[in-house]
Amino acid sequence: MSLFMIFRVALRALRRNKMRTALTMLGMIIGVAAVITMVALGNGATRQIEEQVQSGGTNLITVRAGNFSNHGVSGGMGTSPRLKAKDVDAIRAQVAGAQYLSASVQTRDQVVAAGQNWFTRIEGVDVELPLIRYWDVADGAFFTTADVNSAAKVAVIGAIVRDNLFGEGSDPIGQTIRIRNQSFKVVGVMSVKGSGSFGEDQDDTIFAPYTTVQRKLRGRDGTNISGITIAARSADTIVATTTQIEEVLRAEHELIDGQENDFMVRTQDDMMSMLTSTTQTMTMFTLAIAVVSLVVGGIGIMNIMLVSVTERTREIGLRMAVGAKGQDVLWQFLVEAMALSLVGGLLGVGLGFGISQGLTQFLQWPTSVPPEAVVISVGFAAVIGIVFGFYPAWKGAQLDPIESLRFE
Repeated sequence: MSLFMIFRVALRALRRNKMRTALTMLGMIIGVAAVITMVALGNGATRQIEEQVQSGGTNLITVRAGNFSNHGVSGGMGTSPRLKAKDVDAIRAQVAGAQYLSASVQTRDQVVAAGQNWFTRIEGVDVELPLIRYWDVADGAFFTTADVNSAAKVAVIGAIVRDNLFGEGSDPIGQTIRIRNQSFKVVGVMSVKGSGSFGEDQDDTIFAPYTTVQRKLRGRDGTNISGITIAARSADTIVATTTQIEEVLRAEHELIDGQENDFMVRTQDDMMSMLTSTTQTMTMFTLAIAVVSLVVGGIGIMNIMLVSVTERTREIGLRMAVGAKGQDVLWQFLVEAMALSLVGGLLGVGLGFGISQGLTQFLQWPTSVPPEAVVISVGFAAVIGIVFGFYPAWKGAQLDPIESLRFE
């Protein structure tokens, strides 16, 4: 029997019991749709994380103060007082791969202006921060080096802070805001940036000279800082630049061999790995559940094919009596199983795309279906059809023609 004839017979047999065929494919459809949806959610979340990390600036390296222990009591990362403003100067002078640098001092406080108040994050930074993070000033201007050197009480506010203190879309340039009884003059408004690497709203921020935040808001002596933000000259030099920064800081802090760093250096790759690890774990967990759905669909195909072999025993005996070989019967039922799984897989892909688009459209969940996921899903569906359809097909091929004709 020709392969074309085998396909015709197989499809005719499937059309004979349309409802049973549809219900058999349903398990495969649901399984493949679940796989496509889970992969789309995981891939979309990963892309969103990458975009958020990139929005913080390209070729980014961050240095944070390390742990500080007092009589055996650990204060945790960020509590060490040994990271100082002079460390920024040392990196600038000794690390050629560091293009832009900004000291960082952070705090949170209540801000009052124009009869309104707003609790927000205040970041003390240097003048190169907009260059590091590729962040433009929408109105006014960023503060100057002279402002940093003199610890001037000037501020550049984010769009969220502006809207809540002065009104949406207003012009606050030249207005005064009060933080801890200190008056700051608003000199600029940053452009809208959106969420940051860790989900924080970057527009809900006030930038001021780090020297001002140290002396006027945190009561520091003007030397200790919380961190350093650095932009490497190129992506290719990030690893080498990170190593050099660590060497310079260890020398500046007079750390001997074997002594732990009292600071922490992180790159964008490190941050992205931390952010995506949980997403990948959840994606693999849900993907495993979806694969189980595919296997259940395969078991359904095997069950129906076994029923089909039993129902068509006399038909098999008649075909073999007029010259059909066992191999022809094997291929006939195997093609039926593959057709069930492949058609179910293709319909599942369409359903998965539809669910993914629906989640993006109505729930604003980011989704992205990579082409390889479609190929793997359909291929896996075909394999499921072959694996779970082989035994019923083999059983049909082993039937004795004489006994089959006697079957009632």
